[in-house]
Amino acid sequence: MKTKKISILLAAIVLIAAQLACAVGEPTFSNVRVARDQDGAQLSNTFGSFDTIYVVGDLANGIAGNQITSRWYADNVPGVDPNFLIDEAVIDVTEESFNGTIYFYFEPPTDGWPAGTYKVEVYFNGTLNSTVNFTVQ
Repeated sequence: MKTKKISILLAAIVLIAAQLACAVGEPTFSNVRVARDQDGAQLSNTFGSFDTIYVVGDLANGIAGNQITSRWYADNVPGVDPNFLIDEAVIDVTEESFNGTIYFYFEPPTDGWPAGTYKVEVYFNGTLNSTVNFTVQ
């Protein structure tokens, strides 16, 4: 009888541990947006020539080794080749566990952003995750 109770207790502990492991889940990067701030609270798709532009996303269940990359393109800007790569930035997660906001930003060039449309491709662990667009007027 005592052996049966221990077996049931061990089975219950294993079941609880398995449920907790599943609750953590896989790392995900979502809710990618263009904003005027690093928190992504002031959403905008239209900016002035001298605005700093933020691309913000939410990382859930992040772990050390996750990598988020942004590639900034001039999509349709007079005098610039279509889809011209402006810059690329990479953020490597170094914490064992991370849940929170990840952001990239681009300050305006000295002479300001040229008017036109731009896009930012965001990659999570090497796979295209999102593409966001913005306009400079």
